[in-house]
Amino acid sequence: MLPSMNLNEYVNLVRQVDKALILHSLGITIVLLLAIQFRKVLTTRAKLKAIPTVGSSGIITSWIDAFKFVHHAKEIIQAGHQLYDGSAFKVPLLDKWMVVVSGPEKINDIRKSSTDQLSFMDANVDQLQTDYTVSRSISADPYHVEVIRGAFTRNIAACFADVQDEIRAAFSDHIPMTEDWIEVPAYQAALQIICRASNRMFIGLPLCRNQEYIDLNINHVINAFNCAYVLNLLPDFLKPIVAFFTTPRRRAVAKAEEFLGQNIRERLHQEDVHGKDWPGKPNDMLSWLLDASKGVKERRTVRELSIEMLGVNIGAIHTTTTAFTNALFVLAAHPECVETLRTEVESVTKEEGYTKAAMGKMIQLDSFLKETQRLYGDFGVFGMKRKARKDFAFSDGTVIPAGTQVAVVSWCTHLDEKNYEDPLEFKPWRFSERRKQEGEGIRHQMTTTSLDFIFFGHGRSACPGRFFAVNEMKALMCYVLMNFDVKIDKVPPSMWFSSEQFPNQSSRVSFRKRSYAA
Repeated sequence: MLPSMNLNEYVNLVRQVDKALILHSLGITIVLLLAIQFRKVLTTRAKLKAIPTVGSSGIITSWIDAFKFVHHAKEIIQAGHQLYDGSAFKVPLLDKWMVVVSGPEKINDIRKSSTDQLSFMDANVDQLQTDYTVSRSISADPYHVEVIRGAFTRNIAACFADVQDEIRAAFSDHIPMTEDWIEVPAYQAALQIICRASNRMFIGLPLCRNQEYIDLNINHVINAFNCAYVLNLLPDFLKPIVAFFTTPRRRAVAKAEEFLGQNIRERLHQEDVHGKDWPGKPNDMLSWLLDASKGVKERRTVRELSIEMLGVNIGAIHTTTTAFTNALFVLAAHPECVETLRTEVESVTKEEGYTKAAMGKMIQLDSFLKETQRLYGDFGVFGMKRKARKDFAFSDGTVIPAGTQVAVVSWCTHLDEKNYEDPLEFKPWRFSERRKQEGEGIRHQMTTTSLDFIFFGHGRSACPGRFFAVNEMKALMCYVLMNFDVKIDKVPPSMWFSSEQFPNQSSRVSFRKRSYAA
C-alpha cells in the first residue's frame, strides 16, 4: 500500500523525477553526439592516412595543431607548400581536415572535375555556413548563380551609366573634395560606396540611396562572415545550437522584407496584369530574379526574394570592397603609377566616354588591378575550395574520400617563381607587357582565369560576378584618378584570421581634390 501523499508533495516529486530524466537524457545525448563525432574523426583520419600531414596526425595533437593554425595559417601552409609543392598534403582544422594541393596538374584536375565529383557549392556552404548565416534555400536552389552568369552580366553595359552616376553620388557623400588633405578610413568608405554602386544595379533608385537599407546589407555581410568564422571553429553537432542563439539572419530577413516587400508585390502584380515585359519594368537584379523564378512558386515569395537579394549583396560587397581597398592602398603608396593611369583614362574616355567598352580598353589599369590582387589581394591561403561528393582521384593517383574538402594554395600560387619573375616585387605593368605578345591579349586580362591566376577561381565554377566586379573597380579607380590625389606612407599589412586574409580595416588614406577635377 502506497503511503499517503498530499498534492503538493506529489507535484514536487514529479518535478524532481522530470528534472532527473531531462538531465539524464541530455547527458546521454551529449555522450552519443561526442561518440559520433569521435568515430567520424577516426574514420576520416584513416581514409586520409596516405596523404602526408603538415603537423601531427594524432587525435589529440592534431587538435592542438588546429588551434595553432588559427594564428599561424600562412606559415603552416607555406611550410607545406615548400615540402610538397606539386603534390598534396593535409592540415587539421578545428572542424575538419583540409587537403591542400598546388601546381598546374592538380589545379587542372580540379578545373576539369564535374560537380558530381567536386562541388564548389558544397564547399561554399561549409565555408560561409549559409544554412545558418543566410538560408538553406540559397544552397538548395542556387538559381541566382545562373542569373548572375546570364542576365546580370549581359546587362552590365546597359546599366553602366547608372552605376557611374551612383559612384559619383556616393563619393560626394562619403569623401568630400577639399583643397586640404583629409584622412579617410579606406575600408569603411569603400563598403558604403560599393554597396550603393552595386545596389544601383540590384534594386535601383531610390532604395540604393536609403542609408538604412545600405546599413542592413553591410551589417548582414559582416555578421554572416563573423558568424561563419565562429561556426567553423565548432564540431558539426554544436553548429545549429550555437547558430540559433548567435546568427542575426532572422532579423536581417525580416528587415529586408520591410524594405523590399511592397516593391516585390507591385512587380508581381504588374506581371500578372500585363505579362512578363510590362511597361516601365525596371532593368535590375530583382527583375532578373523574378524572370528566372517564373513557374517556380517557391521562389516567388517576398521572403525568398528578400533572401536572394541579401545573398547577392554578400557576394558583391565582400569581394569588391576587399579588392578595391587593396587597390586604393597600392595606388596611394605608389604615386609613380598615377600619371600613366591618368593618361590612359583621359585618352580612352575622350573617345569612348565612361562606358563598359571604355573600361575594356584600359589595359594599364587592368594590369595595375590584377597585379595588386596577385600580390596583396588573395582572400587567404586557400583558393578553389571544393568538397568531394564521391571519392576523387587526381591524375597522379592521389585519392581524397567523399566528404573531404580540398583547396589550392592560391597565396603560394601567386607568389611562385615558376609562375612570376620576381614574384615578391610589385610590377604594375606586368600583365599589360604580357598582353603585347602575339596571341596573349585576352589571356592576361583580369577577368581571365588561368592555372597561375586563380583570384576568381578557375574553370566552370569561377566567380560568375567577376565581370561586374572588375568593371565596377575600374570605374571606381577612374573616379579616384580623375578627381583626387591620394597618399599613404606604405601599403598597410593585411589582417589574418585562420586561413582568411583581409585588408587592414583601420588604415586611413589621405585624399585631397585634384588640381584639375573631372
